Amino acid sequence: MNARLTPTQMAWRAAQDIADGAYVNLGIGLPEMVAKFQPPGREAIFHTENGILGFGKAPEPGQEDWDLINAGKKAVTIKPGTAFFHHADSFAMVRGGHLDVAILGAYQVAEKGDLANWSTGPKGVPAVGGAMDLVHGAKQVAVITEHTTKDGKPKLLEACTLPLTGVGCVTRVYTNLAVIDIEGGRFILREKLAALSLDELQSLTGARLHTDGAVADINAPEV
Repeated sequence: MNARLTPTQMAWRAAQDIADGAYVNLGIGLPEMVAKFQPPGREAIFHTENGILGFGKAPEPGQEDWDLINAGKKAVTIKPGTAFFHHADSFAMVRGGHLDVAILGAYQVAEKGDLANWSTGPKGVPAVGGAMDLVHGAKQVAVITEHTTKDGKPKLLEACTLPLTGVGCVTRVYTNLAVIDIEGGRFILREKLAALSLDELQSLTGARLHTDGAVADINAPEV
């Protein structure tokens, strides 16, 4: 099975579910691209924990202002109304429950909503960073991740084997093969690639996939 969404298509799909006016934190890596794909007529207010609220998509190559970066040290653009603030104020927003959505990357997601996204073991990064605050401060936590590791092992599991970022925190997962909700300690399949059968998808998933009504096809444009 060769058909898979590209990283930009995954970011596009996640962007379609963000409500107009939502306050959204975009994690490092794949989630950063979500800022590029706001649907027409909708405008989210993007937050980065190093102290910007209301930034826009990445600038064109050569147009970067390196005084304007997100938490992943990637250049961003600013829009009318953009606010800058102290790191402590940024985390007060996170911990105070003022963010509607956090969109993060993941190494593993468990069917009960547990998330492992900061360490792959003893040689990984030395601290969990702001992700631990985000997963329990935001009203909703979504994940964008490849469905499997580079060597084909499932990233969606019955239980995470890597150090946890948060317990029972993830509500929706966007992969390069499917869109999956987490409800009642189960993976509920909402969408999948049309070229992929349910049995094929199940074989690439480390926990049982449940269905609740019809499973839609993912219709992602070339972006």
